[in-house]
Amino acid sequence: MARKGDRAGGHIADVPFVMGSSATREVIMNDSDFLARRFEEHRAHLKAVAYRMLGSLAEADDAVQEAWLRLDRAETGDIDNLGGWLTTVVGRVCLDLLRSRRQRREDPLDDRLPDPVVTEEVADPEHRVLLADSVSLALLVVLESLNPAERLAFVLHDLFGLPFEEIAPILDRTPVAARKLASRARQRVQGAAPAPDPDPAAHRRVVDAFLSAARGGDLTALLAVLDPEVTLRADGGKALVGGMKVLHGAAAVAGQLDTFHRMATLTTTRPALVNGTAGLVTTVEGRLFSIVGFTVADERIVEIDILSDPDRLSRVHVDLAVKSARARR
Repeated sequence: MARKGDRAGGHIADVPFVMGSSATREVIMNDSDFLARRFEEHRAHLKAVAYRMLGSLAEADDAVQEAWLRLDRAETGDIDNLGGWLTTVVGRVCLDLLRSRRQRREDPLDDRLPDPVVTEEVADPEHRVLLADSVSLALLVVLESLNPAERLAFVLHDLFGLPFEEIAPILDRTPVAARKLASRARQRVQGAAPAPDPDPAAHRRVVDAFLSAARGGDLTALLAVLDPEVTLRADGGKALVGGMKVLHGAAAVAGQLDTFHRMATLTTTRPALVNGTAGLVTTVEGRLFSIVGFTVADERIVEIDILSDPDRLSRVHVDLAVKSARARR
Protein backbone atom coordinates (compact mmCIF):
# COMPACT_ATOMS: atom_id res chain seq x y z
CA MET A 1 0.00 0.00 0.00
CA ALA A 2 1.29 3.45 -0.90
CA ARG A 3 2.06 5.71 2.03
CA LYS A 4 1.23 9.42 2.05
CA GLY A 5 4.77 10.19 3.18
CA ASP A 6 6.11 8.99 -0.19
CA ARG A 7 4.86 12.08 -2.07
CA ALA A 8 7.97 14.22 -1.55
CA GLY A 9 10.36 11.80 -3.23
CA GLY A 10 10.62 9.21 -0.47
CA HIS A 11 12.63 11.28 1.98
CA ILE A 12 10.42 10.02 4.82
CA ALA A 13 9.72 6.58 3.34
CA ASP A 14 11.08 4.72 6.38
CA VAL A 15 8.52 6.23 8.76
CA PRO A 16 5.65 3.78 9.42
CA PHE A 17 2.24 5.05 8.33
CA VAL A 18 -0.09 4.52 11.28
CA MET A 19 -3.56 5.94 10.79
CA GLY A 20 -4.36 8.70 13.24
CA SER A 21 -1.04 8.75 15.08
CA SER A 22 0.42 12.09 16.13
CA ALA A 23 3.79 11.07 14.67
CA THR A 24 2.20 10.51 11.27
CA ARG A 25 0.40 13.85 11.35
CA GLU A 26 3.68 15.59 12.22
CA VAL A 27 5.50 13.84 9.36
CA ILE A 28 2.78 14.78 6.87
CA MET A 29 2.77 18.37 8.10
CA ASN A 30 6.55 18.57 7.80
CA ASP A 31 6.32 17.08 4.30
CA SER A 32 3.77 19.73 3.32
CA ASP A 33 5.91 22.49 4.84
CA PHE A 34 8.93 21.26 2.88
CA LEU A 35 6.94 21.35 -0.35
CA ALA A 36 5.67 24.86 0.42
CA ARG A 37 9.22 26.08 1.08
CA ARG A 38 10.42 24.60 -2.21
CA PHE A 39 7.55 26.32 -4.02
CA GLU A 40 8.34 29.68 -2.41
CA GLU A 41 11.86 29.45 -3.82
CA HIS A 42 10.32 29.61 -7.29
CA ARG A 43 7.43 32.02 -6.67
CA ALA A 44 9.13 35.22 -7.89
CA HIS A 45 10.29 33.53 -11.10
CA LEU A 46 6.84 32.08 -11.74
CA LYS A 47 5.18 35.46 -11.25
CA ALA A 48 7.67 37.02 -13.67
CA VAL A 49 6.71 34.42 -16.30
CA ALA A 50 2.99 34.91 -15.70
CA TYR A 51 3.25 38.71 -15.75
CA ARG A 52 4.91 38.66 -19.16
CA MET A 53 2.34 36.20 -20.42
CA LEU A 54 -0.72 38.06 -19.11
CA GLY A 55 0.21 41.72 -18.55
CA SER A 56 -1.95 41.60 -15.42
CA LEU A 57 -0.50 41.41 -11.92
CA ALA A 58 -3.72 40.03 -10.43
CA GLU A 59 -4.01 37.31 -13.07
CA ALA A 60 -0.31 36.53 -12.65
CA ASP A 61 -0.92 35.94 -8.93
CA ASP A 62 -3.87 33.70 -9.81
CA ALA A 63 -1.74 31.67 -12.23
CA VAL A 64 0.97 31.19 -9.60
CA GLN A 65 -1.63 30.12 -7.03
CA GLU A 66 -3.05 27.59 -9.49
CA ALA A 67 0.46 26.19 -9.99
CA TRP A 68 0.73 25.68 -6.22
CA LEU A 69 -2.62 23.91 -6.08
CA ARG A 70 -1.57 21.56 -8.88
CA LEU A 71 1.76 20.89 -7.20
CA ASP A 72 0.02 20.13 -3.92
CA ARG A 73 -2.10 17.49 -5.71
CA ALA A 74 0.76 16.03 -7.75
CA GLU A 75 2.89 12.97 -7.10
CA THR A 76 5.98 15.04 -6.45
CA GLY A 77 8.26 12.02 -6.27
CA ASP A 78 7.98 11.84 -10.05
CA ILE A 79 9.17 15.44 -10.58
CA ASP A 80 12.88 15.61 -11.38
CA ASN A 81 13.12 19.36 -12.07
CA LEU A 82 10.69 21.28 -9.88
CA GLY A 83 11.46 24.69 -11.40
CA GLY A 84 10.93 23.42 -14.94
CA TRP A 85 7.75 21.58 -13.94
CA LEU A 86 6.29 24.68 -12.30
CA THR A 87 7.23 26.91 -15.24
CA THR A 88 5.47 24.48 -17.58
CA VAL A 89 2.36 24.48 -15.40
CA VAL A 90 2.27 28.28 -15.24
CA GLY A 91 2.70 28.39 -19.00
CA ARG A 92 -0.31 26.11 -19.50
CA VAL A 93 -2.45 28.10 -17.07
CA CYS A 94 -1.56 31.38 -18.79
CA LEU A 95 -2.21 29.90 -22.23
CA ASP A 96 -5.69 28.86 -21.12
CA LEU A 97 -6.37 32.34 -19.70
CA LEU A 98 -5.22 34.05 -22.90
CA ARG A 99 -7.37 31.76 -25.04
CA SER A 100 -10.34 32.41 -22.79
CA ARG A 101 -9.82 36.17 -23.20
CA ARG A 102 -9.85 35.81 -26.96
CA GLN A 103 -13.03 33.75 -26.93
CA ARG A 104 -14.74 36.43 -24.83
CA ARG A 105 -13.08 39.15 -26.94
CA GLU A 106 -11.81 40.86 -23.81
CA ASP A 107 -8.88 43.23 -23.43
CA PRO A 108 -8.05 44.14 -27.02
CA LEU A 109 -4.79 46.03 -27.53
CA ASP A 110 -6.39 49.46 -27.85
CA ASP A 111 -8.70 48.99 -24.86
CA ARG A 112 -6.33 48.82 -21.89
CA LEU A 113 -2.76 49.22 -20.77
CA PRO A 114 -0.92 46.34 -19.12
CA ASP A 115 -0.57 46.65 -15.36
CA PRO A 116 2.52 48.71 -14.49
CA VAL A 117 5.02 47.65 -11.85
CA VAL A 118 5.92 50.69 -9.75
CA THR A 119 8.94 50.66 -7.45
CA GLU A 120 11.29 52.96 -5.63
CA GLU A 121 14.69 53.62 -7.20
CA VAL A 122 15.97 50.52 -5.36
CA ALA A 123 13.46 47.72 -5.91
CA ASP A 124 12.90 44.84 -3.49
CA PRO A 125 14.11 41.35 -4.55
CA GLU A 126 10.71 40.17 -5.84
CA HIS A 127 10.30 43.26 -8.00
CA ARG A 128 13.87 42.92 -9.30
CA VAL A 129 13.01 39.44 -10.57
CA LEU A 130 9.70 40.67 -11.95
CA LEU A 131 11.44 43.45 -13.90
CA ALA A 132 14.49 41.54 -15.11
CA ASP A 133 15.27 41.67 -18.84
CA SER A 134 13.66 45.09 -19.33
CA VAL A 135 9.98 44.16 -19.38
CA SER A 136 8.87 47.62 -20.42
CA LEU A 137 5.27 48.68 -20.83
CA ALA A 138 6.06 49.13 -24.53
CA LEU A 139 7.05 45.47 -24.80
CA LEU A 140 3.98 44.33 -22.88
CA VAL A 141 1.73 46.34 -25.21
CA VAL A 142 3.25 44.57 -28.22
CA LEU A 143 2.91 41.18 -26.51
CA GLU A 144 -0.81 41.90 -26.15
CA SER A 145 -1.04 41.93 -29.96
CA LEU A 146 0.32 38.38 -30.33
CA ASN A 147 -1.92 35.36 -30.42
CA PRO A 148 -1.68 33.13 -27.31
CA ALA A 149 0.56 30.49 -28.90
CA GLU A 150 2.98 33.09 -30.28
CA ARG A 151 3.14 34.86 -26.95
CA LEU A 152 3.89 31.71 -25.00
CA ALA A 153 6.58 30.54 -27.43
CA PHE A 154 8.26 33.96 -27.42
CA VAL A 155 8.06 34.56 -23.67
CA LEU A 156 9.26 31.12 -22.61
CA HIS A 157 12.04 30.87 -25.19
CA ASP A 158 13.28 34.41 -25.81
CA LEU A 159 12.74 35.84 -22.33
CA PHE A 160 13.34 32.76 -20.15
CA GLY A 161 15.48 30.49 -22.30
CA LEU A 162 13.31 27.37 -22.30
CA PRO A 163 14.17 24.98 -25.15
CA PHE A 164 11.51 24.41 -27.80
CA GLU A 165 11.46 20.72 -26.87
CA GLU A 166 9.91 21.75 -23.53
CA ILE A 167 7.65 24.43 -25.00
CA ALA A 168 6.17 22.21 -27.72
CA PRO A 169 4.12 19.91 -25.41
CA ILE A 170 2.48 22.93 -23.75
CA LEU A 171 1.26 24.09 -27.16
CA ASP A 172 0.52 20.57 -28.41
CA ARG A 173 2.85 21.34 -31.33
CA THR A 174 6.16 20.00 -32.59
CA PRO A 175 9.41 21.75 -31.57
CA VAL A 176 9.76 22.97 -35.17
CA ALA A 177 6.28 24.53 -35.05
CA ALA A 178 7.03 26.13 -31.67
CA ARG A 179 10.23 27.60 -33.10
CA LYS A 180 8.28 29.13 -35.99
CA LEU A 181 5.77 30.67 -33.59
CA ALA A 182 8.56 32.29 -31.58
CA SER A 183 10.26 33.54 -34.75
CA ARG A 184 7.04 35.14 -35.99
CA ALA A 185 6.48 36.79 -32.61
CA ARG A 186 10.09 37.99 -32.48
CA GLN A 187 9.74 39.76 -35.82
CA ARG A 188 6.65 41.60 -34.60
CA VAL A 189 8.27 42.58 -31.31
CA GLN A 190 11.45 43.84 -32.96
CA GLY A 191 9.47 45.87 -35.44
CA ALA A 192 7.05 47.42 -32.95
CA ALA A 193 8.63 47.71 -29.50
CA PRO A 194 11.16 50.58 -29.34
CA ALA A 195 14.45 49.79 -27.63
CA PRO A 196 14.88 52.15 -24.66
CA ASP A 197 18.11 53.98 -23.87
CA PRO A 198 20.32 51.79 -21.66
CA ASP A 199 21.43 54.74 -19.47
CA PRO A 200 18.98 55.21 -16.56
CA ALA A 201 20.41 58.63 -15.71
CA ALA A 202 19.85 59.90 -19.26
CA HIS A 203 16.33 58.49 -19.19
CA ARG A 204 15.60 60.31 -15.94
CA ARG A 205 16.95 63.60 -17.31
CA VAL A 206 14.57 63.43 -20.27
CA VAL A 207 11.60 62.64 -18.01
CA ASP A 208 12.55 65.52 -15.70
CA ALA A 209 12.70 67.83 -18.74
CA PHE A 210 9.21 66.67 -19.74
CA LEU A 211 7.92 67.42 -16.23
CA SER A 212 9.58 70.85 -16.21
CA ALA A 213 8.01 71.71 -19.58
CA ALA A 214 4.61 70.54 -18.34
CA ARG A 215 4.82 72.59 -15.15
CA GLY A 216 5.84 75.69 -17.07
CA GLY A 217 3.34 75.18 -19.88
CA ASP A 218 6.30 75.49 -22.27
CA LEU A 219 5.31 74.10 -25.68
CA THR A 220 8.76 74.60 -27.23
CA ALA A 221 10.48 72.75 -24.40
CA LEU A 222 7.90 69.96 -24.58
CA LEU A 223 8.40 69.46 -28.32
CA ALA A 224 12.16 69.36 -27.74
CA VAL A 225 11.89 66.14 -25.71
CA LEU A 226 9.28 64.40 -27.89
CA ASP A 227 10.27 62.11 -30.74
CA PRO A 228 8.48 63.09 -33.98
CA GLU A 229 6.78 59.67 -33.98
CA VAL A 230 5.92 59.60 -30.27
CA THR A 231 2.89 57.58 -29.14
CA LEU A 232 0.72 58.47 -26.14
CA ARG A 233 -1.59 55.90 -24.57
CA ALA A 234 -3.87 57.11 -21.76
CA ASP A 235 -6.02 54.52 -20.00
CA GLY A 236 -8.73 56.14 -17.89
CA GLY A 237 -10.81 52.98 -17.58
CA LYS A 238 -14.16 52.01 -19.03
CA ALA A 239 -16.03 53.98 -16.37
CA LEU A 240 -14.65 57.24 -17.76
CA VAL A 241 -15.72 58.87 -21.02
CA GLY A 242 -13.51 57.73 -23.88
CA GLY A 243 -11.72 54.94 -22.02
CA MET A 244 -8.38 54.28 -23.72
CA LYS A 245 -7.00 57.21 -25.72
CA VAL A 246 -4.17 56.78 -28.23
CA LEU A 247 -2.36 59.65 -29.96
CA HIS A 248 0.45 59.47 -32.50
CA GLY A 249 2.98 62.13 -33.45
CA ALA A 250 4.67 64.99 -31.61
CA ALA A 251 2.11 67.58 -32.68
CA ALA A 252 -0.83 65.53 -31.41
CA VAL A 253 0.87 64.69 -28.11
CA ALA A 254 2.06 68.27 -27.56
CA GLY A 255 -1.55 69.31 -28.10
CA GLN A 256 -2.20 67.78 -24.67
CA LEU A 257 0.04 70.40 -23.01
CA ASP A 258 -2.86 71.82 -20.98
CA THR A 259 -3.61 68.35 -19.62
CA PHE A 260 0.06 67.77 -18.77
CA HIS A 261 0.21 71.21 -17.10
CA ARG A 262 -2.80 70.46 -14.89
CA MET A 263 -1.36 67.07 -13.99
CA ALA A 264 1.99 68.60 -13.05
CA THR A 265 0.62 71.56 -11.07
CA LEU A 266 -2.56 70.27 -9.42
CA THR A 267 -1.15 66.96 -8.17
CA THR A 268 1.80 65.90 -6.07
CA THR A 269 4.24 64.43 -8.57
CA ARG A 270 7.26 62.35 -7.69
CA PRO A 271 9.75 60.22 -9.62
CA ALA A 272 9.44 56.46 -9.52
CA LEU A 273 10.51 53.47 -11.54
CA VAL A 274 7.72 52.26 -13.81
CA ASN A 275 8.60 48.81 -15.14
CA GLY A 276 12.22 49.45 -14.34
CA THR A 277 12.62 52.80 -16.10
CA ALA A 278 12.14 56.44 -15.12
CA GLY A 279 8.49 57.37 -14.65
CA LEU A 280 6.16 59.46 -12.53
CA VAL A 281 3.54 58.83 -9.86
CA THR A 282 0.94 61.50 -9.11
CA THR A 283 -1.30 61.76 -6.07
CA VAL A 284 -4.11 64.06 -4.95
CA GLU A 285 -4.51 64.48 -1.19
CA GLY A 286 -2.50 61.31 -0.66
CA ARG A 287 -4.58 59.21 -3.06
CA LEU A 288 -3.02 57.73 -6.18
CA PHE A 289 -4.15 59.68 -9.25
CA SER A 290 -2.01 58.36 -12.10
CA ILE A 291 1.05 56.35 -13.06
CA VAL A 292 3.06 57.59 -16.03
CA GLY A 293 5.59 55.42 -17.84
CA PHE A 294 8.03 56.68 -20.48
CA THR A 295 10.11 54.99 -23.15
CA VAL A 296 13.14 57.09 -24.10
CA ALA A 297 15.36 56.44 -27.13
CA ASP A 298 18.13 58.71 -28.41
CA GLU A 299 17.25 61.23 -25.68
CA ARG A 300 13.71 61.67 -26.96
CA ILE A 301 10.44 60.32 -25.57
CA VAL A 302 9.06 57.75 -28.00
CA GLU A 303 6.19 56.42 -25.85
CA ILE A 304 4.14 57.74 -22.93
CA ASP A 305 1.77 55.43 -21.06
CA ILE A 306 -0.63 56.96 -18.53
CA LEU A 307 -2.80 54.80 -16.28
CA SER A 308 -5.50 56.78 -14.44
CA ASP A 309 -8.22 54.13 -14.18
CA PRO A 310 -9.31 54.44 -10.50
CA ASP A 311 -10.36 50.80 -10.26
CA ARG A 312 -7.08 49.43 -11.55
CA LEU A 313 -4.99 51.95 -9.62
CA SER A 314 -6.58 50.69 -6.42
CA ARG A 315 -5.07 47.26 -7.12
CA VAL A 316 -1.58 48.36 -8.18
CA HIS A 317 1.08 47.98 -5.48
CA VAL A 318 2.54 51.47 -5.03
CA ASP A 319 2.47 51.77 -1.24
CA LEU A 320 6.00 53.13 -0.92
CA ALA A 321 5.51 55.69 -3.68
CA VAL A 322 2.22 56.95 -2.24
CA LYS A 323 3.61 57.24 1.28
CA SER A 324 6.62 59.17 0.04
CA ALA A 325 4.43 61.47 -2.03
CA ARG A 326 2.19 62.15 0.94
CA ALA A 327 5.19 62.98 3.09
CA ARG A 328 6.33 65.63 0.61
CA ARG A 329 3.06 67.57 0.63
